[in-house]
Amino acid sequence: MSGLGKVIVLIGLGIAAVGVILWALGKAGFHGLPGDVKYESEHVKVYVPIVTCIVLSILLTGAMWLWRWFSGR
Repeated sequence: MSGLGKVIVLIGLGIAAVGVILWALGKAGFHGLPGDVKYESEHVKVYVPIVTCIVLSILLTGAMWLWRWFSGR
């Protein structure tokens, strides 16, 4: 059971790290990449981060590929 506790703590620390990074990017003025769809009217705000999702997908795929390659699987 202690192994499961360690995994949960690591997942929590990872989520906290991502939150800190996103918070810092927002404070630095990053509000998405060019190509992200943003619609604002008087009562409605819609933000669809299409390009940001594509870039994150490419980066995560590359990181997972490298991890598999270095681990020899």
